[in-house]
Amino acid sequence: MIQQTKRTIYFVFGWLFLGLGMIGIFLPLLPTTPFLLLTAFCFSRSSERWHRWLINQPHLGPFILDWQLHGVIRPRAKILATSLMVPLVTLSLIKPTVPLYAKVSAGIICTCVLVFIWTRPSKKKENI
Repeated sequence: MIQQTKRTIYFVFGWLFLGLGMIGIFLPLLPTTPFLLLTAFCFSRSSERWHRWLINQPHLGPFILDWQLHGVIRPRAKILATSLMVPLVTLSLIKPTVPLYAKVSAGIICTCVLVFIWTRPSKKKENI
């Protein structure tokens, strides 16, 4: 009974994180990748079927597997994330109607996310 409850909780959170990740595609301050990785984590503990579905997605699966198996973020993903985040956050920084606290928060969050992304390995380590 407890095991089934845990699986249900992981499953619900998996869908919640997937939804947040999809929203994050369009909102620059809501990072997509961490939510998709959390989705994969939750689905791996709740539903083998949905975990397989997620990692078999042609646009998402390879990136999730690279991270899960090797802790790698591909250079193309780093460039894409940067090229989407920087202009959108810059736009919010230069708009006079955006409150100062929002500008500071956006700048700090964007910087932290980009530092994290660019300090991760870009390719798998070779076995020696």
